[in-house]
Amino acid sequence: MAEFTLDCLGEACPVPLMKTEKKLEGLAVGDILIVSIDHSCAMKNIPEWARKQGHNVEIDEVDDGEWEVVIEKTK
Repeated sequence: MAEFTLDCLGEACPVPLMKTEKKLEGLAVGDILIVSIDHSCAMKNIPEWARKQGHNVEIDEVDDGEWEVVIEKTK
């Protein structure tokens, strides 16, 4: 199990979601991807998409208006 980060700060939808999808494709089952975002649209879309794909998702607010979406690849 490895941990990866993806910095999407300052990027608006749909760029963070597209980057997350692409990065997650290359990871192994059990790997963790931490996506840093500061756009409320991405804060809704990324976790929603990841859960629909069957992955485990946690959201941490690290600052006012800045979040880390932690995705564990499950398949």
